[in-house]
Amino acid sequence: METTVTYKCPNCDAGLVFDAAKGKFVCEFCMSEFTEDELRATDSAERAEQTAKANEEFAGEVNEYICQSCGAVIMTDKATAADYCYYCHNPVVLADRVTGAFRPDKIVPFKFDKTAAKESFLRFAKKKLFVPRDYFSPEQADKITGVYYPFWLTDADTHSEIDATATRVRVWRTGNTEYTETSTFRIHRAGKIHFEDISTSAISTEDKGMLEGVLPYPPEAQTDFSMPYLLGYQAKRRDIDRDALAGEVKSRMNTYAEKLLRGTIGPYATVRVTRTDVGIIKSHWDYSLMPVWILTYNRDGKVYTYSMNGNTGKVYGELPIAWGRLFAVLGGIFGALLLVFSLIGGFLF
Repeated sequence: METTVTYKCPNCDAGLVFDAAKGKFVCEFCMSEFTEDELRATDSAERAEQTAKANEEFAGEVNEYICQSCGAVIMTDKATAADYCYYCHNPVVLADRVTGAFRPDKIVPFKFDKTAAKESFLRFAKKKLFVPRDYFSPEQADKITGVYYPFWLTDADTHSEIDATATRVRVWRTGNTEYTETSTFRIHRAGKIHFEDISTSAISTEDKGMLEGVLPYPPEAQTDFSMPYLLGYQAKRRDIDRDALAGEVKSRMNTYAEKLLRGTIGPYATVRVTRTDVGIIKSHWDYSLMPVWILTYNRDGKVYTYSMNGNTGKVYGELPIAWGRLFAVLGGIFGALLLVFSLIGGFLF
């Protein structure tokens, strides 16, 4: 297997590009710039070579399964023989290769086993009055599957600032005349803000709402990736590179920074933020696998998904509706109300 080396930014580990106009190596994420001599003084190439070696070793430790029905790609250790797709419940087949570049940096191990996950699902489902009965049958509950989902985790040290326009209003009366005075202020706030574990889904084929619905995962639950954590579970392979998410992550940083800095502005009648800027001083990205217990239910061609955070137990669920039962209940209520109104009418007239 031939390996390649990519120079990485010493500040944020993103890939560097050569800017011919500047004659420097430039990071398009944190905007750092390096001459060739400055870059040689870092361990950028050495780290890239170590990563390539770890990826090659990882490729020899995992198998990759592809569902012929829905196309889901699932990673697992070589000792596991997957027998069905966790998503569509059809058989899966073993593919002939896996790319080592998909080796995670971190993993959050499962804290809830399958028994606990089934019990949580049944408690959730049985409280719902108008779901089909087979939705929470023992056979359905037994299909719940532990899956590691891919996320990018971003830490960053930033210099963030906002500009805002604020107003204060003073009202007073002299005799029969009321006066209103509006004062306008230009406000600037700035400070160093550290962002920790911004979690962004690294897979495009799944329901983003479902994955975000079970967030967050405790930072202290993370550990360095090791293959044994995959034993007995499935894992989805990432299909989104970190560079493709840089804009989304930067946008989220802007939103968080604006909210935080705006909170330092004192009481005014109105505050309108006119500019937000987050300058990234240094950042670090980890590719991490996060545990999710997932169960799907297909009804009338629509797939409903129930998921549970495998570490915290937080639940997200889409519920199918048993329309027949719902209409029967509504019909009973309508009939009862009609009877009551009829009796009242009989007494009155």
